[in-house]
Amino acid sequence: MKLATALTLALAPAWGFAQSVSMSGSLGDKALLVIDGQPRTVAAGATVSGVKVIRVTGSETVVEVGGKRQTLQLGGAQVNLGGAASAGSGSRIVLSAGPGGHFVTAGSINGRAVRFVVDTGATNIALSEALARSIGLDFSKGQRGMVNTANGAVVAHRVSLREVRVGDVTVYDVDATVVPAPMEIVLLGNSFLSRFQMKRDADVLVLDKRY
Repeated sequence: MKLATALTLALAPAWGFAQSVSMSGSLGDKALLVIDGQPRTVAAGATVSGVKVIRVTGSETVVEVGGKRQTLQLGGAQVNLGGAASAGSGSRIVLSAGPGGHFVTAGSINGRAVRFVVDTGATNIALSEALARSIGLDFSKGQRGMVNTANGAVVAHRVSLREVRVGDVTVYDVDATVVPAPMEIVLLGNSFLSRFQMKRDADVLVLDKRY
């Protein structure tokens, strides 16, 4: 399955049109969309709830609503027809498994873009010191502790993230662990995941916000 990052397009209200559409994955010429909170697989040329998929590639998907076309770039910011950013007030995240069965998605920490991989074995969100510095996260004042790694015990810092966003869903005050080991991707651990009801159906993971 070809993985495309969760992107949301908030559409202006119109009779018969969806109010919100997000893209969480792709398979060939089919896009995995979440239309008004419901997962739907829509092939290029097909229309569901007034949303027509024009083209699906590995880096973008073009949709048409009410005669207006919008291009969603892989990893790009969430947009609506007016060009404003999405409020991040959604309650559902839908992810597609990528190579190796991992659920990888773009998101943000304190408004800074990062890439996450879902890790149900991680107690907290975990990220490297280098990545923390690059997004302006001051971990030096965090609670110091020891964590075990493949190379033995290392000093880590526990911090609280002001906000963590995936797709159109924002979660506030999330515990994270900053470790010295190099990691280019952030582990999306249970300090985030525990706030959701999780359901997996084959290669699709649905997270419904509980609080």
